[in-house]
Amino acid sequence: MLIRQETSKDYAAVYKLLKEAFASAKHKDGNEQDLVVALRNGDAFVPQLSLVAEVKGRIAGYILFTKAKVGDATVLVLAPLAVLPGFQKQGIGTALIQRGHQIAQELGYAYALVLGSETYYPRFGYRPAEELGVKPPAGIPKENFLAIQLCSDAAPLHGSIVYAKEFGIES
Repeated sequence: MLIRQETSKDYAAVYKLLKEAFASAKHKDGNEQDLVVALRNGDAFVPQLSLVAEVKGRIAGYILFTKAKVGDATVLVLAPLAVLPGFQKQGIGTALIQRGHQIAQELGYAYALVLGSETYYPRFGYRPAEELGVKPPAGIPKENFLAIQLCSDAAPLHGSIVYAKEFGIES
């Protein structure tokens, strides 16, 4: 498996992967592929944190981290993470998250947040975001609004998250 930065040549394959991966997902909006297109063209996009996982030359997984704000601090939001159904439960999602965290640290980001499974993300160190000083947006279950501190010397967070406008989530 090869984890690498997405290029424009990957866009069509990633779009198809997102549609297919989220088609049977328990929690989905149905527009994950269009959200990624919008995020790529927005101010919150960090190209180094748009990653694909290749298996035998085929794109089998994708992850994106974009910028958000909590108070004066710039944080990252993990969304989406997707693995093609035939490649799930083979460690691809884990590899994408771990590589994304590593790059985020190298780029100087101290925190990442995710709106996701309270049983999946804690294995990577995510915990309820409120424990790290971040208030969940209205209507978002606290148990699904998670955060990880990527740098041990990070300044504490305090406040509500302001997502990139492309998410359409009010803080």
